This record gives sequence, C-alpha cells and structure tokens, in this order.
Amino acid sequence: MPPNTTATTGDTATTGVAPSTTGRKKGRKARLLVLVLVLAIIGGIAYGGYWSISTVRASFPQTKGSITLDGLSGPVDVERDGNGIPQVYASSDEDLFMAQGYVQAQDRFYEMDVRRHLTSGRLSEMFGKSQVKNDEFLRTLGWDRVAKQEYDTKLSPSTKKYLQAYAKGVNAYLKGKDGAEISLEYAALGFTNDYKPAEWTPVDSVSWLKAMAWDLRGNMQDEIDRALMTSRLAPQKIADLYPEYPYSRNKPIVQEGQYSELSRTFQQSGAASGSQGTTGSQGTTGTGTGTAGVTGTRSTAGSALTSQLAGLYKVLDDVPAAVGVNGQGIGSNSWVVSGKYTITKKPLLANDPHLSASLPSVWYQMGLHCRSVSAKCQYDVTGYTFAGMPGVVIGHNADIAWGMTNSGVDVSDLYLEKLSGVGYQYDGQVRPFKTREETIKVAGGDAKKIVVRQTADGMPLLSDRDDELVQVGRRATVNTAAPDRGDGYGIALRWTALDPGTSMDAVFALDRAAGWSDFRAAAALFDVPSQNLIYADTKNHIGYTLPGKIPTRSSAADGSVPVPGWDAKYRWTGFVKDDELPYEYDPERGYIVTANQAVVDKDKYPYTLTTDWGYGTRSQRITDLIESKIKDGGRISTDDMRQMQMDNSSEIAKLLVPKLLKINLDDKAVRDAQKLLEGWDYTQDADSAAAAYFNAVWRNVLKLAFGNKLPKELRVKGQCLWVDKTGSTGPVDDDGKVRECGERDADQAQPDGGDRWFEVVRKLMDKPDSDWWKTPERGTRPAATDRDSLLARAMIDARWELTSKLGKDIDTWSWGRLHRLFLKNQTLGTAGPKALQYVLNRGPWKLSGGEATVNASGWNAAGGYNVVWVPSMRMVVNLADLDKSKWINLTGASGHAFSAHYTDQTGKWAKGELLPWSFSHTAVGKSTSDTLVLRP
Repeated sequence: MPPNTTATTGDTATTGVAPSTTGRKKGRKARLLVLVLVLAIIGGIAYGGYWSISTVRASFPQTKGSITLDGLSGPVDVERDGNGIPQVYASSDEDLFMAQGYVQAQDRFYEMDVRRHLTSGRLSEMFGKSQVKNDEFLRTLGWDRVAKQEYDTKLSPSTKKYLQAYAKGVNAYLKGKDGAEISLEYAALGFTNDYKPAEWTPVDSVSWLKAMAWDLRGNMQDEIDRALMTSRLAPQKIADLYPEYPYSRNKPIVQEGQYSELSRTFQQSGAASGSQGTTGSQGTTGTGTGTAGVTGTRSTAGSALTSQLAGLYKVLDDVPAAVGVNGQGIGSNSWVVSGKYTITKKPLLANDPHLSASLPSVWYQMGLHCRSVSAKCQYDVTGYTFAGMPGVVIGHNADIAWGMTNSGVDVSDLYLEKLSGVGYQYDGQVRPFKTREETIKVAGGDAKKIVVRQTADGMPLLSDRDDELVQVGRRATVNTAAPDRGDGYGIALRWTALDPGTSMDAVFALDRAAGWSDFRAAAALFDVPSQNLIYADTKNHIGYTLPGKIPTRSSAADGSVPVPGWDAKYRWTGFVKDDELPYEYDPERGYIVTANQAVVDKDKYPYTLTTDWGYGTRSQRITDLIESKIKDGGRISTDDMRQMQMDNSSEIAKLLVPKLLKINLDDKAVRDAQKLLEGWDYTQDADSAAAAYFNAVWRNVLKLAFGNKLPKELRVKGQCLWVDKTGSTGPVDDDGKVRECGERDADQAQPDGGDRWFEVVRKLMDKPDSDWWKTPERGTRPAATDRDSLLARAMIDARWELTSKLGKDIDTWSWGRLHRLFLKNQTLGTAGPKALQYVLNRGPWKLSGGEATVNASGWNAAGGYNVVWVPSMRMVVNLADLDKSKWINLTGASGHAFSAHYTDQTGKWAKGELLPWSFSHTAVGKSTSDTLVLRP
C-alpha cells in the first residue's frame, strides 16, 4: 500500500493496552470510539461527509440466532468464544467450507477484497492512480494468471470442490449488501470512488498463496544488495559482509535425518560441491563462487547491472507487502520436544512466524469440525489460516500438529537480459519475447494499457515497468566480455511460484493427515513457498521435512548474485527430487528446532539450497534453552515453551558489552551511560535502560563501521554524507568530496542489524586494526583509528542520541520508549485522511525483545528503533491434551475498527500471554459466548 504514516489513537496510544472486552466497560469504550468517529466526520475533518452510528454498526457480523443460506445441505453451528474466535461444526465438507467462507467474510471481507486486488494487480480499481505503478508490476508477475492455471490444470477435484464451496459462502454473505454494510472502509471509499465489491471466485483464494510465496521468496534482496555493493566495495570487502555460516557454533536443523544417507553416497562418489546441479559450498555466503559471481557479473555487465538493479529495487520497494517486509527480515521460530523430555510424556510443539505488523493480523484463528468424521465429512482441525482461503494453514487436528518457518531456500534468480529488437539474446541468437497486453482500470481516471514481455521460458521482464529503467538500460555500459549493447539491457525474473503448482492441495492434505506418512505426502504437495515443516503426533513421534520446488543450478552460478541471461550455462538445470529433500524423524536428541538457520551441514549434502541462511542466533538460543531445561533429568512444560518464546536475551550484547565496559571515556555523561551496562544480564525488557543504551551503541557501531561506507542505494533515504567523488555525482566541497544521499526506505536499509551483522562483527572483533573500524572525524566527534576507538565513538554518539530522544536523565530511559509497535490499517490507515487514520490505527505498544532475539520484535538499525516485524502469532500445542494447548494472535478476530475484537488480543500478546485453545466439542462448548446457526 502507500507509504506508512504514524498515527495513534485514544487510550491505546498512551497505555499500550487494548480496549477492554468484558462487560459494560467494553460497551462504553466501543460507544465512545464510535462517537469520536462520528463527531470527527460531522466536523468536516475527513471527506466532507458524515457517518451515523448505524453506519458504523451496519457492518458488524451477526453472531447469534440463525441465518438462512442457499446452498447448504444441512445446518451449521458457528460457536464463538469471548475473543470472537469461531469454531464451525458441519456434517459435510462442502457445508464446512461454505460456512468458513461466510464467517471469514463477516469478519474480514474488506481485507480479503484488498488482498485479491493486490494479487491480481487491480489495486487502482479501489484506490485510484496512486496504485497504477504497483498494478503494472503485479500484472507483470501475473500471480492471478498462474493461479488460474493451477485451478484449471493442477488442483485435485476435491480441492476445487472446497474452493467452490468457500466462494459460495463468501458470496452468500455479500448478497444484497452495499459497501457500507460490509465494512467501514467501503463507506470511506464511497466519498471518492463508486467502487462496489464483486463476487468472490475460487481463483481469488488460490492467488493468495502466490502473494505469500512472493514475500517468502528467499534471497532476492541479498542478491540485489551484493551486486549493488560492487559500485563501492571490492570483492573481499563484500565477502566480509556475507561471512560463512557458523556451522560449528549454530547447528543446522537436520542432524540425524535422511540427507545423511544421500550425503554418504555423494561423498563416496568423490564428487565435489558443484556437481549434480550444485554450485559452491552449501550455506556459504559471499565466498567461493558467490564472490566470483559478484566479480564475474560486475566485469561482464558493468553499469548495466548496477543501474538496472538500483532502479529495480525502487520498484520492488513500492510493491505492497502481503505478509512480510518485502522479503527483508522475515523469519520465524518453531520447535518440537519429544515426550521423553516433557512433563506430559507427549510432544509439545511451538510456533511463532515473524512477519510485518498489520491491522488486522495476517492470521485468522478458526476451528473446522465435522460433527462426525467420515468419508462425507473428513475434517476436525483448528489453527491459523488466512482470511480469503479455506482450510487451516498452521495448527493441529485430532492426531497431529504442525508448524512452519521460512526455509529461506533460494527459489528465485535475477537475469540481466541483453535486448535486441523485439527479442533478447540467448546463446548467440535472438529469441522473440512472448507478449501480452494488460488493461489497468483506474478509479476516477482513464484506464492504462501495458505490454508484458516474457522470455521463452516464462521469465517476465521486470525492468519494463519503469521508464527510467528502460532508458538507463539503453545507455548502460559493458566491457568487451559482454555482447554489444544493441537496444540495452533489462532484468528478468525466474521464480518457482510462476509455475503452476499444488500448494492448495497441500493445505487440505495437511488438515486431514493422521500420521507421519500422511504428513510427508501432504508436504510433498507444498511446492511454493518452501517452508520448514515441523511435526508432532499423539503417538509420541516428532519430525521435520523440507518440501518445495527447489531449483538446481550449473557450476557457473550459485544464486547469490544476478547472472547474464544471454549465456545458457546460467539457466536452471532442474529441481531437487522430493525423495532427496532433507527430513528427520524421531531424532535421538529428542527435539528439533527451526528458526531460519541452515537446514543441512555444508559438507553433507550435494545440493545448494541457498547461499543466504539466517545465521542461527535464534535457533541456537532456543537449543540452549531446551538443553538447560532437560539436563539432569529435567522436563519441559507448556508454560516453559511459552517462556522460551518470550526470551529477550541479546546474543550480540554478550559479545560486545565486556569490550564496551573496558573503554576509557573522558565525558562523565557518557561514563554514566556506560555504567548502565555493568551487571546487565543482556535481557532486553521494555523497562530496561541498559537495553536502550546498548541498542543505541549497537546502532551507532553499525553506522560508523559499515553504514557510512555502503553505496547510496543501500543507505537510508535522506541521510546524506560527503564521500569521495569517484563513482558519485553531486555538489562538490573544497576537499573534492561529493554530497551523496541515501535512497532506501528506513525499514529496508542496511546495515539492518540482524544476525548476519552479528556474525560480521564477531569475526572482526579479532581484527582490531581492520579498515572497517576506521572512520573519519565528523564535526566534534573524533576520528576512529581502530576497534576500541570506534567503540568509544559509538558510545559517545549513542549517549547524545538518547539524550535527544529520551532526555538527559538516564534514570528515565527505557527500551520500550524507543522500541514501539504501531498497528496500522494497511490501506486507509496508511494513506487516508489523518482523522481516518486516527480512528483506524492503534498503538503504540512498548515492546521487549529485539533483532535476532527469540522474542523477535525486529527493528532496522539503519532506520531507527520502531518495531518493523513481529511474532505475528504464537502457539504451543500439547499433544497429550489438545484442550490444554495455547494460542494468541497479534490483533483480533475482527477487521472491523470498532468491534470489541479488533485488537483485543494485542495487549496480552505484548505481555507474552497466551489464550486457552479449546478443541474438543465439550471444551469449545464451555468457552462459547455466541452461537449462530446457518440453516439451508
């Protein structure tokens, strides 16, 4: 959506506690908020019109009594608990999923409608000309076209039947309603746009999986960043910033699994890494062929690649994030502990996916229950799904539980294409592009036509979507190793999600799975996005599997950097076979941890899965917490799992603080701040002054050592430096320096401070005279000539930064005052009138945790301290007694701004609390507050 703007609202903004949801107090709060809205609109603050209380309430769902729905074969009960979370009971599969569609539309249709316009590149139909550029790019990707191919040619008959039933339920809700009766946002749009929601289709649901895959696509940003760095940094410097994964310190996921046998065969054959479609060392980033790729691409393409990628990044940065931060900072935690180490004597499974904060939450909690499980009605499942999609994505049924984290597997590559006339050069010949024309309808404006060009193997030419990129591509320089420039250069994308697949089949297969073999078969259908799947069952088994359509590459490329598209040796050579993907079942150690670390050891697997794993800081911390609990015969409880999810320990602080305490400082005010670190336990609680100061020091260390030395394309927009004139243009000072300003949004800039940067700094700590530690004098700040002088400079800068932000008195400092979460409605809450933002948005909440912490409330060190991504939900499943499982969502069940369930879970979520999670009909009945009967 359009760029975010900060907004706060009401009591939540000052207390960080969601409105009460109980008794008359809840009713008074809701009425007060409605009154504020009505008065604001009547006063002419927004849109020049007004809404009545009845308009605001018109879209609230009916949750009691009965409703007649054409198309049902029997009655369906919808039982909601005190948080508005629905549990649906039906007697046939079709009725179950039709009811799911109806209920999700009741709570979240506006969100669903925006998402389908996102996935189909039709945002301009709702929001006007501001979204045309985004639509052009999304039409070029063609998610909805691929989704339709999946629906027509790939999905099973039963999946199609469920998708049709779901769509029927959504449309039953829409029937006879105008926009204002569906959601408050439609009433707002009505002042500027005559938009009316169309009927839901099965393809609308399938398309959402493409959007999810886009945000979880792997290392595209690292691929771009590495190439952009070549304009300022030598290959070895780039390698310093992408160190090898620390296998000896942070263990990979699979240690005792299937890949070991594959690796033995691989090693016995005498093959070297790079055979069987592999390239480089598994998990090595910026070294080996990775660095060669940077150098080779740079020498081959010169400014063609750098200029095209810089422009492409600006286009990518504007594309709305579906579930994450455009591929940056996306992580997750999940782990499972065998019954031999739990109090219950059965497995415990925890999961908390890390995604960008959104309002409402990307997740929707729900239970789908057949009154009697049979061939006619096969489901008894509960968990988290997406509004707009049938089934349950993460959760448990009566037999098994499962969780997901992003694997980070590299399933996309960028190609620099040499253009020639109406085609592109490939192996010495000119091949014609495949073309199609797209018409973009624009609310309040004229429609726009674009032409989408694709290579013969289906790669869209992304650079066509920016006129400046096209012109730059025509002017770009190359050296003699590349073909003649001809008509210039462009950037094309190869991505597995642009091929039709079967991921929608996988969702229903997971929901039905009754054991490990069913689970593995279901996972094999989950081709995109590739996820780490963990498993536990009521028979006391645990497991892990890596599914996905994962490409193999020739020895010429490892996927770490963009490559020349005119040379066939850089094309993909195939895909890893399902039976050669890593998995693990009942490992002897008794637990499995996945937190975006390496899946396999670099020397024990023949295929390169990625060159850009997460660096294992969170996974190793979780492992250490588990090991500390089970040593000497200890056992783990459900609440132990919850407490692990809330662990705030900073691993980088453990490395740096002992060094910081040894630094001699002249300024008493800075020494006073330094004393905050004495005796600090490295825990980043919201009320910790030490955590505030340390993170400010960390931010300034990164800025001084690295940030000021990166090219402008990676630095924060608007932050300007005087740099050497070489390679730069702009105003020149008396010393021959050029003023150069950053170009990247604050939450996407580098260095972001994640665990890659932990590893960079860890390796440099033993090199106190490295050039990275050297930085010139700036204003009154002294120059740094080595590690300790840079640390001293960072401590000084941090002291005065926090003085500016938090005040001179360090006794008033706290991490939560810096580290705040704002929840914003993802459309009108980010770009609507201020009054509308005021009533749609919530926050701030003062949060504990931090970057690369188990309680991963992420922030971007280059841009500031505000929270940019979060544990989007948390769950702990108890396989001994499923009714004793626990869960929570980031916001609430409802997408209606004045519903009691808009953000009723957020306050508890911020404190690390979990809600009861009823599963059996008896337990659900005891927790039910409202019952709605849907009748045929």
